[in-house]
Amino acid sequence: MEESKTKLKKSVQIRNRKEALKEEKENNAGKLGAAKASMNNIPTTPRKMRIVADMIRGQKVNNALNILKYEPKQGAVRLEKLLLTAISNWQANNEDVRLEEADLYVKEIMVNGGRMLKRLRPAPQGRAHRIRKRSNHVTMVIDSLNPPVMKEEETKSQKTKKKK
Repeated sequence: MEESKTKLKKSVQIRNRKEALKEEKENNAGKLGAAKASMNNIPTTPRKMRIVADMIRGQKVNNALNILKYEPKQGAVRLEKLLLTAISNWQANNEDVRLEEADLYVKEIMVNGGRMLKRLRPAPQGRAHRIRKRSNHVTMVIDSLNPPVMKEEETKSQKTKKKK
């Protein structure tokens, strides 16, 4: 009784949280779901990339690919490549489901600042101005609007795994 009232060390709290997340991942491993893809250190500014990312957020995958293909902005080519990677990741996770039946959409897309290269540009009267060459990290999650129905055999095998 006394043990439950005492406060756990921070390291123990972190370990317990990590174990709970690990168990949750194991329980959700057999379920069909979202696929994630990310690119790091893309040499464009995060602001320019966010403009393109906002155009495809929430769009169906086919529509998003069309938007990116004909968009003249700088980041569109890289986001198109990232979207194709996310689609292939989804196919790898859900081999038994056809892509056309899945009705995929861009669930989440995040653009964060990456590393910044700092350079000096000569300025008048012997001074120098700092130039910041920015980069960004993009993470994309795609998911199915109508989750595919699993076959009876697969659901039975998952139930037996849970019992073990």
